[in-house]
Amino acid sequence: MTPSQLETGTQWLAQAGLRPTRQRVALAALLVGDGRHRHVTAESLFASASEMDEKVSLATVYNTLKAFCAVGLMQEVMVDGAKSYFDTNTHDHPHFFWEDEGRISDAPSDAVKITALPDAPEGMEIAKVDVVIRLRSKA
Repeated sequence: MTPSQLETGTQWLAQAGLRPTRQRVALAALLVGDGRHRHVTAESLFASASEMDEKVSLATVYNTLKAFCAVGLMQEVMVDGAKSYFDTNTHDHPHFFWEDEGRISDAPSDAVKITALPDAPEGMEIAKVDVVIRLRSKA
């Protein structure tokens, strides 16, 4: 990683008030160091860190991604209630889930129209609506 990518990662952490540990800075640099948004899994980020000779465990990667989500740096996108993807773009937007490839990507927001939602049960409020559009190859 370049010094510029590490600096970008450090600034990203600072905007959320997260302490810039070596591992957090390295993972942040991989996620946002080049200024582009990323969709990752804990496993794919762990693999990228390993390729860069960063010494970090898969459990640390997962916990760090959860910490980034908790402070609003990322959002978690669940697919099938079992697989978590993490997105550096925190604005509300839909996703495509490419079933054949096991990956997600952004879908065009302007093409999705949600015109009504049910009332939340008593004592509850709607926190967020996730839209995941599943894609598969035509047979």
